[in-house]
Amino acid sequence: MAGYVIVDVNITDPEEYQVYARQTPATVEQYGGKFLVRGGQPETLEGEWPTKRIVVIEFPSVEQAHAWYNSPEYSAIKGIRQRAASTNLIIVHGV
Repeated sequence: MAGYVIVDVNITDPEEYQVYARQTPATVEQYGGKFLVRGGQPETLEGEWPTKRIVVIEFPSVEQAHAWYNSPEYSAIKGIRQRAASTNLIIVHGV
């Protein structure tokens, strides 16, 4: 069953965030993941969700999503994102 990483991103330092964004794809691919959504313009249809950027990454399994998130490769750059943006990040099970 696929696992999805969903991230709600509010970039506070665009220049530093670009450093992170350039390095992330290689780590995602290394763990079998692929970007499904990477920043497109969100459109809220119901409720209140004031977001600027959404990222959705698909992994073959929730276990692979966790392996990527906790990997040495991603851990080495995760701090860049945390300094350059405020984020909400979840992992969900696919169907």
